[in-house]
Amino acid sequence: MTPWKLTAMTVIATLAWLALALQLYLEVMRSLAGGGPIGWIVANYFSFFTILTNFLLALCLTISLLSPQSRWGKFFSTAAAQTGVAIYIVVVGATYSVMLRHLWNPHGAQKLADVLLHDVAPIAFLLYWLAFVPKAGLRWKHALWWLCYPIAYMAYTLVRGWMTGWYPYPFIDAKVLGFPRALANGCVVLLVFIGLGLLAVAAGRFSASRSRG
Repeated sequence: MTPWKLTAMTVIATLAWLALALQLYLEVMRSLAGGGPIGWIVANYFSFFTILTNFLLALCLTISLLSPQSRWGKFFSTAAAQTGVAIYIVVVGATYSVMLRHLWNPHGAQKLADVLLHDVAPIAFLLYWLAFVPKAGLRWKHALWWLCYPIAYMAYTLVRGWMTGWYPYPFIDAKVLGFPRALANGCVVLLVFIGLGLLAVAAGRFSASRSRG
């Protein structure tokens, strides 16, 4: 591992952990100020795709750094795993910018957390992926494997929302939109994941063909 790659992984992981901790702190403080149940707030916190994906990003880099020879270290160090994380976090940033950013105007510490989670993490990890992740080993089947996480998240969100009446994002709020519309919106997002996955594999194969040529 080169010093540049080591530095990039350390900085990105540190920023991701700090952003996650700051956002959790702000959520708990709001709950205490409003007299709401902390357990409910924490459960909702871990129901956002943004939070889960930043957590996955931080975990991927941290385990790859601290325990590269462990079972999970070897898994998270693969091009397939890190490309999947890159796709997920890019969708976080793109979805937020296109569909959600205009819905609120955070200030202070909340603005910092917002920028770190939705802007800094996606851009930083994408640049890391472009610069340091070997892409020649990517296969078309990986584009299907990468769908497992967003499909599981979508199913969890719709089921939990049906049980509790709370949805993390307005575009999948079945209580307001109705279940068919919410499901259709979720399928559109899944198509974005497929498109990005195929694009990533195509880039890897193109890179491999150029290196052979």
